[in-house]
Amino acid sequence: MNWAVYEALLTGVNKFSTEFGRVWLSVVFIFRILVYAVTACRVWGDDQRDFDCNTKQPGCTNVCYDHYFPVSHIRLWALQLILVTCPSLLVVMHVAYRENRERKHKEKLGENCVKLYQNIEKKRGGLWWTYLISLFIKAAVDTIFIYVFHCLYENFFLPQLVKCTIPPCPNIVDCFISRPSEKNIFTLFTIITSAVCVLLNLVEATYLVGKKCKETIQSRSKTIIGEKCSDCSVHEQKHTKI
Repeated sequence: MNWAVYEALLTGVNKFSTEFGRVWLSVVFIFRILVYAVTACRVWGDDQRDFDCNTKQPGCTNVCYDHYFPVSHIRLWALQLILVTCPSLLVVMHVAYRENRERKHKEKLGENCVKLYQNIEKKRGGLWWTYLISLFIKAAVDTIFIYVFHCLYENFFLPQLVKCTIPPCPNIVDCFISRPSEKNIFTLFTIITSAVCVLLNLVEATYLVGKKCKETIQSRSKTIIGEKCSDCSVHEQKHTKI
C-alpha cells in the first residue's frame, strides 16, 4: 500500500488546521502511519504461520486460527487508518469548491469584481461546518475501531495459550500464539495512539465551537453598543434643535 497518497492528503489539510489539528496530524504521521508501515508486517507476519496446535488433525489448526483471529490485526489497522483520513477529503473538496466558484465568478465579472470569499481557506460559513463535521467523523471512526478490537480480541490482549474444541478438532486442543507479548505491546501502543487522536479531535472541536461562540458574542456586543451610540446621537441632535 502506498501511504504517500495519504501523506500528501493530510499535508494539504495541514494549512487549514488549527494548532490542535496539526498535533493530530503529527500523531497520525509519526505514531500511526510510520509505525504501522515500519513494524506492523514484521510483528504480525508470522501470526498464521507460527500458530501451532498440539494435533495433527487436518484442518484443526486452520479452524482454530480463524476462530481466534476472525480479522487480521494489520488489515483492521490499515482499514482504520484509511477511514480516519478520509474525512479530511471533505475539507479539501470544500476548499476546492470555493476556489472553483471564485474562479468562475472572476471569469464572469472580471478580475476587479468583488470577491465571493475574502479568504477562501478561512474557516467561515459552510467550511467551518465541514471542518467540524470531519472532526466528529474522525473521532467516531477511531472510537468504533477501538470498540471492535475490544469485542474481537477480549480486552485487546492475546493469551499465550488458547484451547480449541471446534470441529474437526478431535478433543480439547492447545494452540500457541507466536510472540504474544510483543504483539500485545504493539496492540496497546496502537490503541493508546487511537485514543489520543480521539481526544485531540474532541479538544479541537471544543476549541472551534468556543471560538465561534466568543466571536458571536463579541459581534453582538459591538452591534448593541453601535445601536446605543446611534440612539444617543439622535437624542442629542433632537435636544440641540429644541
